[in-house]
Amino acid sequence: MPAKLKRGDRVVVIAGKDRGKRGTIRHVVNKHDRVVVEGVNIVKRHQRARAQGQQSQIVEKEAPIHVSNVMLIDPNTDEPTRVTFRQRDDGTKVRVGKRSGEDIE
Repeated sequence: MPAKLKRGDRVVVIAGKDRGKRGTIRHVVNKHDRVVVEGVNIVKRHQRARAQGQQSQIVEKEAPIHVSNVMLIDPNTDEPTRVTFRQRDDGTKVRVGKRSGEDIE
């Protein structure tokens, strides 16, 4: 089954502390139904010094967010939309935005 969200898609966060933020999907974690979105869900992690003379530090990084909390931005209308699939004449499946009814790919 083709995925509704893919790496490189522009999405908007619809729930949680970052609601309203827009970003690009960097990574998809299919096993846990999560995506890593650029600039969203930033967490701080303490990193130990690895080499002699190197300092430990606090690193900010993006954490995964559940796919139910993001919505794809339709490239045709630049608005959030749900995603459905349509079969082309040649037999391939293509993603379609529900709001505009146009192909997303």
